[in-house]
Amino acid sequence: MITHPQQSQVATPDPDEERRRIQTARLLAYRDDGPLLRPLRRVLKGGLPPAPAALASLVAVAAIGAAGLLEPGPMLLVPVLVMVALVGPTAPRDHLGRFDWLAPPLVRGGEFLVLLLVGITAGAPKWLLFVMIYVVGYHTYDTVYRTRQSIWPPDWLFMAGLGWEVRLILVGVGAALGVATWVIAALTLYLGVLFAVESVTSWVRLDKASAQGAESDDLEASPEEAQEQTTGDAERG
Repeated sequence: MITHPQQSQVATPDPDEERRRIQTARLLAYRDDGPLLRPLRRVLKGGLPPAPAALASLVAVAAIGAAGLLEPGPMLLVPVLVMVALVGPTAPRDHLGRFDWLAPPLVRGGEFLVLLLVGITAGAPKWLLFVMIYVVGYHTYDTVYRTRQSIWPPDWLFMAGLGWEVRLILVGVGAALGVATWVIAALTLYLGVLFAVESVTSWVRLDKASAQGAESDDLEASPEEAQEQTTGDAERG
């Protein structure tokens, strides 16, 4: 009895589902959640709508600052807790809503606003606050640029980078204890080294892989193709 080998059927991913998966992954990467919120994605389902919650937190923090409620001491923890309480429950959301693309810039804006309000009230040097904002901004830019090139930063980088929520909690606790300058300085130094070294090594590794791939393609070229390429280069010269 002759049997014919059965052809294995490979499931073709649904294009729309793949697009939604990539969109969700990209927006979640832009949020820069850290070790406090990222585990919620695996534990909880659903979550609050990201854009309205992030906007509400930004407005609430701005209102606290405008009302002059902040003063040195434990009160400096309030903006941090407000933002974490409002934005934290949105972490498990798929971010596929119509306006969910607004969540990452609102979260980043809220992080910078809290950092400025808490840092200035606690007496931290303004230049130091600017440097920390620059470091976090560089990390955000690097993440956006990588994902647009389909190069995803490793998961451990978001954990090691502490995420916006842990960074703000540390700054808030340091400010409440009267050591905001030291905490911000230590965070800035740590994050600056981490993001810069990881970014540079990743791009260097990618360039080497691209160069090796191009060299491999040249080696696989036939003698006729190599001759045509040489002739073309000579004519252009």
